Amino acid sequence: MTLLSAAIDTLDSIQPRELCGTVAAVRGLTILVDDLPLPVGALVRFESPGRCMHEAAHEALRGEVVGFDGARCIVMLFGHSTGIAPGMRVIGEQSAQTVGVGDAMLGRVLDGFARPIDHGPPLLDLMLRPLQPRATQAMRRSRIRDPLPTGLRAVDGFLTIGRGQRMGIFSAAGVGKSTLMGQIARGSTADVNVIALIGERGREVREFIEESLGPRGLIRSVVVVATGDESPLMRVRAALTASTIAEHFRDEGRHVLLMMDSVTRFAQAQRQIGLTVGEPPATRGFTPSVFASLPVLLERAGAVEGGGSITGFYAVLVEGDDLDEPVSDTVRGVLDGHMVLSRRLASQGHFPPIDLLSSISRLATDVCDRHHVESRRTLLRLLSAYAENEELITIGAYARGSNAECDAAIALRPRLLQFLRQGVEERADYPATCRTMIELCGAAEQLLSRPATGASGVAASAQPASVNGAARRGR
Repeated sequence: MTLLSAAIDTLDSIQPRELCGTVAAVRGLTILVDDLPLPVGALVRFESPGRCMHEAAHEALRGEVVGFDGARCIVMLFGHSTGIAPGMRVIGEQSAQTVGVGDAMLGRVLDGFARPIDHGPPLLDLMLRPLQPRATQAMRRSRIRDPLPTGLRAVDGFLTIGRGQRMGIFSAAGVGKSTLMGQIARGSTADVNVIALIGERGREVREFIEESLGPRGLIRSVVVVATGDESPLMRVRAALTASTIAEHFRDEGRHVLLMMDSVTRFAQAQRQIGLTVGEPPATRGFTPSVFASLPVLLERAGAVEGGGSITGFYAVLVEGDDLDEPVSDTVRGVLDGHMVLSRRLASQGHFPPIDLLSSISRLATDVCDRHHVESRRTLLRLLSAYAENEELITIGAYARGSNAECDAAIALRPRLLQFLRQGVEERADYPATCRTMIELCGAAEQLLSRPATGASGVAASAQPASVNGAARRGR
């Protein structure tokens, strides 16, 4: 979407006259409103006659039309329902919601309505964009050819990301997901970071901004926050607001890094909304609207012809290391790759704890040169060979010479671990990462080209090739 088309869509959302209704009933999280001819998605506000509400209360009494019950509108609040009374006036504000965007947002922390919550000055010189614009046409999307360095050797070397790619970060709680996202935000070469913290604990928001992101990352970032105690409608809106802000900077020709933590909590909020308006629960209690909204949200990232790009990192909370639960499975099918964070690696002090053998970047081959691609394949073979024989190696039952790739993996393991481990404040140079990958590959090929000998010095060709056979002799 261009800036002009965004402005045209914004004009379509303006209401030429005031439309009013009245509160008829409250049902759980929703309010039934009479005589309010507004479409689904319209923004409304509640006014109490004869009472002057202060600003905070006025902001809390805003809602969105989420459905209908006969001739009545079903409205869900962005805040709490305290103060709602029968007969209260409900006034339509926008038939289609918009959000203000602009450079003034850089370095700021905002809520789901793009209002500052960092006690800074008000945002000025903003232009309005539709909160849910028309989808980018497939033929307007450009091919992804250029890498986006993240400053992390494990990612840039083995899971190379392209500008405009969408990547999932699959992690259980407490494994280091927020730290990893902060490192990427600080170390990437993107022009602008847009970070959406959806459903986070209130304590963790400031901790992420001050420690994980830091002043260096915040200065070129926009942070949109909706904590877990806010209404499900506000959590969904915060995710949409972050995507809209990212689209604005992309349409200006900038390369944007959009990070969302987490898509799982967005899906949970959408499930709450769906159940409230009467949707039937489907897979594991998730409603059909959840699986319809996830692709719409994730497809907003990408690169467009003649413009910039949005590279998306979407965190997915994995319960009990189950990568096949409904949200994880749906998101993995939409995205262009995923990295899996391992609790076992984190417990070993290996950071970032990325399980490379369970992770993939589907565009890594398209954005890397031939030498980088060949080096990655060789080193992944060694990592796989070591993983297959790790138990035998640990207990001392592996006989050297029974598997050439495993022998090379054992010899190179200290250098590989040193390459993959990285401090929180350390930023790796992308060309240096590529050179080190090629050097490690060269060392691996030298080891693989040597004649293999067993533990007794006999040539490997005279021994059974089976690792298990070697293990039995060791016993």
